[in-house]
Amino acid sequence: MKLKPYSIGYRTMKTAAGAAVAIYLAQLLQLDYYVSAGILTILCVQPTKKKSIRAAFSRFVASLIAIAYTFVFFEGIAYHPAILGILILLFIPLLVSLRFSDGFVSSAVIILHILDAGDLTLGLFLNELSLMLIGFGTALLVNMYMPSIERRLNAYQVEIEHLYSKILNEMVVYLRNGSSDWSGKELMETAELLKKAKALAYQDVENHVTRLENKYYRYFDMREQQFEIIERILPKISTMPVMVRHSGLIADFLEDLSDHVHSGNTAHRYLEKLEVVKKEFADMPLPDSHEKFLAMASLYQVIEEMDSYLEIKQSYKGFENKKTAGSF
Repeated sequence: MKLKPYSIGYRTMKTAAGAAVAIYLAQLLQLDYYVSAGILTILCVQPTKKKSIRAAFSRFVASLIAIAYTFVFFEGIAYHPAILGILILLFIPLLVSLRFSDGFVSSAVIILHILDAGDLTLGLFLNELSLMLIGFGTALLVNMYMPSIERRLNAYQVEIEHLYSKILNEMVVYLRNGSSDWSGKELMETAELLKKAKALAYQDVENHVTRLENKYYRYFDMREQQFEIIERILPKISTMPVMVRHSGLIADFLEDLSDHVHSGNTAHRYLEKLEVVKKEFADMPLPDSHEKFLAMASLYQVIEEMDSYLEIKQSYKGFENKKTAGSF
């Protein structure tokens, strides 16, 4: 079995630094169970800022509920392992119903501290509260720094545009020659790349607390919708029974389109060109055989699909400060 390359990522470094700082601060304040501050920090360092904030809130609330449960069960009944079992048995379903289940491990740390102390005093309560504030607070602070992923997003964008251009060109080849030795590998590459790009763009959204979406996520979502249309168009082109004069008309349009694939948006120009294509298509002679009729019907469906393709791009605002001449 091949081992993965050894590497230390940003999250690992932040977790290590956060745990060390949290333990140091708790020790500096002479808190009991000070090492637990490091555990609480480790539990709260998440892949994104929003996830880290949600994790800290969930764990803080769960820990406060846990303290209330220990008061009822330990102070009300007894400090005994059997009572701990009953407490956990009733505590977990409550966290699940409140959607704070991810806070169980951190709250379990607090519960065990109180069980070990054998007496829930005001001093112990303040001690545990301080541990939570230091542990969760440190995690939030170290997670405020997130490395920029815009360069990777831009690389995905460029590669997707290149693949779209290649696919459109392969359509042109088939329309002009009636055959093609294209393997279609760009289709699989595009589908995989769109999946990765959208996931990375969503991560970028999660790293901005007040942002609900970003320009790259909208862009990749738009390209994904266009890709669905491309997948519908390809069979219509590749299964045409015969080549007709109309094929060249569509091929010229697609070739022009393939030369101007980038993030800017002047799709309205191509919608106007497509209207011209529709008119020229309608003015061409009617088919004189069943095969030609089927071919023309397929080509007209391609035109209609391309209309939808361009409408999707027109509804997209595009990137600022990007080239826009002739783009779609």
